[in-house]
Amino acid sequence: MATNSIKPIRTKADYEDALAEVEALWGAKAGTPKGDRLDVLATLIDVYEAEHYPMDPPDPIEAIKFRMEQQGLTRKDLEPLIGTRTRVAEVLNGKRSLSIGMIRRLHDRLGISAEVLIRPSRKEKAA
Repeated sequence: MATNSIKPIRTKADYEDALAEVEALWGAKAGTPKGDRLDVLATLIDVYEAEHYPMDPPDPIEAIKFRMEQQGLTRKDLEPLIGTRTRVAEVLNGKRSLSIGMIRRLHDRLGISAEVLIRPSRKEKAA
């Protein structure tokens, strides 16, 4: 892909060439020809990876715990979003599913994707 033209990434070789070029262009200033090329290549790589290496969305309980860690939240901080201390413990231990109300509040206040929150947790699937 070292030529000036940009083409779709169709093969593993195209993908590897694009990754190598992105590495070479890394740090290019936005708005410059190299920066623009980096942006376009990154977009093409994202599309290729989404199609060829799809990732499962995270487990909803793990997503909540991750956000708690990111924001320095305690279980007590979740009580207005989930309910009583017991209910928070049940949810975080995978013993209780999230209700629609809980999902809405967690989405609104913590910014966790509703798509992630509505999925069954891995513990629920195992039961």
